[in-house]
Amino acid sequence: MTRYTLLAFLLLQTATAWALKPSRVWVATPDSLGLRYETVALTTPDNVPLTGWVVEPDARVPDQHTTMVLAYGDAGNMSMWLDNARALTKGGYRVYLFDYRGFGHSADFAIDGQRLYYPEFAVDLRTALADARRRFPRNRTGIIGFSMGTIMGAEVAAGGRCDFFVAEGYVGSPQSIAAFQLQSRHKVVTLPPEAAAYSQNAPRIKCPWLLIGGTADLNTPLADSAAPAPGGAHLRGRPPGRHVHPVGGCVRR
Repeated sequence: MTRYTLLAFLLLQTATAWALKPSRVWVATPDSLGLRYETVALTTPDNVPLTGWVVEPDARVPDQHTTMVLAYGDAGNMSMWLDNARALTKGGYRVYLFDYRGFGHSADFAIDGQRLYYPEFAVDLRTALADARRRFPRNRTGIIGFSMGTIMGAEVAAGGRCDFFVAEGYVGSPQSIAAFQLQSRHKVVTLPPEAAAYSQNAPRIKCPWLLIGGTADLNTPLADSAAPAPGGAHLRGRPPGRHVHPVGGCVRR
């Protein structure tokens, strides 16, 4: 039943994406899916308490000695990404999930439901990434971002201290997202002032990164996702759909 609940929430997320819609309710915890995990408490540099889960690799497969910090999209909370975490752990990866401020069990944060993202979410991701590196210093440690989470991922990866960046539905231009939503759905999506400098992030990302895009994705078309990427980035297309399986060797040049 838990699996079907998670799938229902993921479908809801897809239908209501591209504007912030956090949920305070966890639909499941990792142990309900048979995953080994630890709950972690974090505090950001601006003194905001966050909650996270460190999910261990499946004991039945070789440990990849790699920690993936998962930056999810604009709706729900980290509990709704447990199916993705489970898929990654079956590949031998450790997954670090966390809730942005205002999401799940992290601290309160005033959120405008028409806003695409807040720059403070990048502070939250940077805090989780630093904690992952501290806990597992011998691991390769990087970011796997989905949808809005790729905006946060690009911001943090551009700042260094990231061994890889995997981006599914990479947002090449927040302005294009807002314009598409207004034109196609008559939906107003607002951006923070910091979005004006977002395009400067991609050229500054020095770690290996992989772009995964949908061939029929109208919000983040492959061409838009690939346009700002450096020449060394690898682009992998996929058919329509939101589920992503681990890609062997995807974090290596």
